[in-house]
Amino acid sequence: MEFQPKHVPIIVGLSLAIGIVLGGSLFAPKGSQYLARNNSKEKLNKLIDFIENDYVDDVNTDSIVELTVDKIMSQLDPHSVYVPPKEQQRVVENMRGDFVGIGVNFYMFKDTLAVIRPVENGPSAKAGVKAGDRILYANNAKLFGRKLPSDSLYSKLKGKQGSDVALTIYRKSENKKITINLKRDVIPLKSVDASLLLNAKTGYIKINRFSETTYSEFRTALLQLKKLGMNTLILDLRDNGGGYMEKAIAIADDFLKEKQLIVFTKDKKGTIDNTYATKNGAFENGKVVVLINENSASASEILAGAIQDNDRGTIIGRRSFGKGLVQREMEFDDGSAVRLTVARYYTPTGRSIQKSYASGNESYFKESESRFVNGELYAKDSIKIADSLKFKTPKGRIVYGGGGIVPDVFVPVEMQNANVSYLMQSGIVGNFVFEQLDRQRSEFKGKSFDEFSNQMNGTERYFDAFQKFVFNNRLALSLSKDKEIVKRYLNAEFARQLYGENQYYQLLLDHDKMVQKVLGRQ
Repeated sequence: MEFQPKHVPIIVGLSLAIGIVLGGSLFAPKGSQYLARNNSKEKLNKLIDFIENDYVDDVNTDSIVELTVDKIMSQLDPHSVYVPPKEQQRVVENMRGDFVGIGVNFYMFKDTLAVIRPVENGPSAKAGVKAGDRILYANNAKLFGRKLPSDSLYSKLKGKQGSDVALTIYRKSENKKITINLKRDVIPLKSVDASLLLNAKTGYIKINRFSETTYSEFRTALLQLKKLGMNTLILDLRDNGGGYMEKAIAIADDFLKEKQLIVFTKDKKGTIDNTYATKNGAFENGKVVVLINENSASASEILAGAIQDNDRGTIIGRRSFGKGLVQREMEFDDGSAVRLTVARYYTPTGRSIQKSYASGNESYFKESESRFVNGELYAKDSIKIADSLKFKTPKGRIVYGGGGIVPDVFVPVEMQNANVSYLMQSGIVGNFVFEQLDRQRSEFKGKSFDEFSNQMNGTERYFDAFQKFVFNNRLALSLSKDKEIVKRYLNAEFARQLYGENQYYQLLLDHDKMVQKVLGRQ
């Protein structure tokens, strides 16, 4: 998702089957051009009025309008979309970077709300809620045994800042019910997942999306790592589907010198809007490495393209998604919105990295999946780029347009089975780990992270249990060929639920092929 820096954005997202978020951030247009009517527009309004007033049966004309808008938008590009009110509200909240609630990560286990882990320093953690607790009631609202949809659950837990809520909890470890009173508060939705030193001089920052808070989160992490002696930064944008374009630009500005071009946009009239780096960069001289993959999109591609085209750093990984369209948003009174593509963006060398959508939306969004089939995720030579789409950086390096950012250093996928790859990035891993911990959480009580790591590395127990779990969930998928990688993801998820995000990434990165290439261990 991206937007033009001049405007105040409201963000929405379009979820893809491959788990990335794409789209644009926009503003509600003003002016009579959007109110003008011609005969065709008047025809649609008259038809809706005619149905509402005279049709023989009762009809929800709101739903007819939504169907009509959806149909209109489907005739445009894949990123021009209509967003219903509920989805718009959720995504705006997500991209704002916080919400008001009780602060728990939870899992619906056997139709009961089970706490995976309280949010650090959140209301629940401060009040004494623990991992494994079942929340039975929020005030007088029953939360178990009702198969409540997610929207209903969230509405019971969220509320106004400072509002009181009494949680009735069953604590399995003590086999008793307790009541915990707390006040709802602002809960941050972090977009920087992890920030740590991999060795004395190499730092690592993982960004999962570009929200309103991303730049401040990134800047804080960057300065902390610099104080610790970092002179090389690995910026991980894998599986980052985008977000606010201005936040990606702000991060690029920290790496580039004053007046270097970051990105430019061009609209249907040919109007070009250039965005340049300022003199306020916080990391203009250190070494920069950006990690991308087939799910890195939109604002992630803007940032990676700016680094690559200015010869500022090295891009490692696999070809990114390929979204180079800018959307603008128009809101409606009912809370819904329409996003309309209004421009294309280009990297500093003049590349458009938008892939073709001529074959339709379904084919467009599944193109990244097809890269498993055509071999591109296993061999760089399988990437097909037309000679006409070659561009040169200031230092004479060849870079490519026409469908994503092609990395400088290619690293193939590790997993042999594409389905296993998708599985390990799905929610089923977290569900499995929670259920394992729920049965034997006491086994890990009081153990240091090093003790935990040694224990997990020395057993096949959880791999075998996970294979059974997969089969029991009616997935006929053998994990044996990718056993070591599956074990790594399982161990990391145990670490996340027991210790936190940094420990999760610490275990994954110890054997991560892209990271190890940067560290010279391959």
